[in-house]
Amino acid sequence: MKEIFFSPPVIFVLMTLIFALSSKWLSRYSCKGSHGEHAFDPYACGQRDVENYVNPDYTRFFSYAFIFTVVHILILVVATAPKDAQLLPVIYIVSGILAILIAFRGEKD
Repeated sequence: MKEIFFSPPVIFVLMTLIFALSSKWLSRYSCKGSHGEHAFDPYACGQRDVENYVNPDYTRFFSYAFIFTVVHILILVVATAPKDAQLLPVIYIVSGILAILIAFRGEKD
């Protein structure tokens, strides 16, 4: 019976209730007032009314983020694979290498 209190769904509901109640209780200390004159104006890099706003290009970043995710998940799955499943880590490693090769194939400048 005691184990049911430590199950993830019960803990999630308890933490959600604790968060909601504490948020409601602490809302009385929040700042009440109207927005300032520039509250919804555009703001970039610490300056207002920026005419030449630079939008950085992250297209190369996404392929590296994808590769990091693939390698990270690959290591977690292989490191936690059961000892009797010998073919499963090999399949994951081959599919990870294939995903990395495909990601770098589209990386030509």
